[in-house]
Amino acid sequence: QVQLVESGGGLVQPGGSLRLSCAASGFTFSLFSMSWYRQAPGKERELVATITTGDLTNYKDAVKGRFAISRDNEKNMVYLQMNSLKPEDPAVYFCNAHRISADRAAIDYWGQGTQVTVSE
Repeated sequence: QVQLVESGGGLVQPGGSLRLSCAASGFTFSLFSMSWYRQAPGKERELVATITTGDLTNYKDAVKGRFAISRDNEKNMVYLQMNSLKPEDPAVYFCNAHRISADRAAIDYWGQGTQVTVSE
């Protein structure tokens, strides 16, 4: 059974930090690119950061220099270190696993999300 379980969300003051974690199971983690998405109320879900199977990373412009994605293939974990949090960062943050199969089909797995709130 495929599972992605996020944790680490919560309430933080502007300028503060949080570290999100995503525990993966039920699939071959090392074969998947891993991403963090977020969705704020009334907005579309958006891609925040991606780390490929070769540890290449890519970030949404608004979080560059503040967020860092990393993965641990031994532990089947992916992390999002979020620093200098801003009022525009609050959202539900989702973990995603993605790969293209041999027959060119997209395979995507999603977690249930973890809430991040930034407030005084």
